[in-house]
Amino acid sequence: MIYVNVQSNESIDSALKRFNLKMQQSGVLRDLKEHAHYEKPSEKRRRMRRRRISRS
Repeated sequence: MIYVNVQSNESIDSALKRFNLKMQQSGVLRDLKEHAHYEKPSEKRRRMRRRRISRS
């Protein structure tokens, strides 16, 4: 669970910005997208191989 404490003099926009940053860093949304539907192991390996090639 991700928590963001809002200070008394802080705007909601800045707190929301910090929340979104924490969500990206934790990888929660990425995991949700990956588990939204079944992916065959061969397709998963192919996707990971393409990701490694594109990053190098």
